[in-house]
Amino acid sequence: MAERPRILLTGWFGFLDGEATAGDILALTRVQETLRRSGLDHDVAWSPGFRPSGPHLAKIRPADYSHLVFVCGPLHGPQIEELHRRFAHCVRIAVGTSVVDPGSPAVTGFHRVLARDAPDREPTPDLAARATALPARPVVGVILTHGQQEYGARRQHARVAEEVTRWLSGLDCARLELETRLDVRDWRLCATAAQLESVLSRLDLVVTDRLHGMVLALRAGVPALAVDPVEGGAKVTAQARACGWPALVPAERLDASVLDQWWEWCAAVGRGRAREIGAEFRRGAAVDGAEDLVQALRPGATG
Repeated sequence: MAERPRILLTGWFGFLDGEATAGDILALTRVQETLRRSGLDHDVAWSPGFRPSGPHLAKIRPADYSHLVFVCGPLHGPQIEELHRRFAHCVRIAVGTSVVDPGSPAVTGFHRVLARDAPDREPTPDLAARATALPARPVVGVILTHGQQEYGARRQHARVAEEVTRWLSGLDCARLELETRLDVRDWRLCATAAQLESVLSRLDLVVTDRLHGMVLALRAGVPALAVDPVEGGAKVTAQARACGWPALVPAERLDASVLDQWWEWCAAVGRGRAREIGAEFRRGAAVDGAEDLVQALRPGATG
């Protein structure tokens, strides 16, 4: 009976200075799913920069494997050529890859190249396209400020930003950094308020330490987990009170457990409450400074 293959999967996500893209990982998932259905065991070698727990390509023992499979990405460069030298005894196969120069050593070193695109060949769908559909994750807009120098020694903005972003990095959500500042020249920023509102309305949640980050989220019917970055509370706290919005964390009480509690509240209850507040804004349920301004401008008005 023929010996079962001992398969190692890797790709650009395995090189120390390589990178792991979402497409790479979905392509890898597609290959793994197909191998499992065929009863073929395999290991995956990662870069320590992306998956610190390993196993890491640089520390893998090539002699433990009979087959090396390189998944996704372009076939070029000295890193792939080094793979051919390290795994010279293995059957080496590239799958779902792009071939730019068919004669390069990075390409010719493989026994088989199952390319997604190559000169003089019909392209095939990328491996990522048929990977199993993934469950949706919350999409979270992150709106933070590093300014507001007017608060002097009460400013806790740097600490708030550090703690909030560290907490966010540990959550299973899609994070989208946003700015309330508009700019008609910088393509990365919205040029109009309508553009920003269109983004906000498509989010599941906003995390912010800005007054308008909170107000514009609520206006769009999206819950805002707000942090007041000023010690003792300032305009964010005042505005949360004016809007009747409870998901506010004072700078003095900021820690992961408090953020977790309000995250859960926003997911369970906050969406409905945010929609109610947004509807109240549109109905003009509360008096704001605009009405007071009209009164102040009337003839004979006093201070």
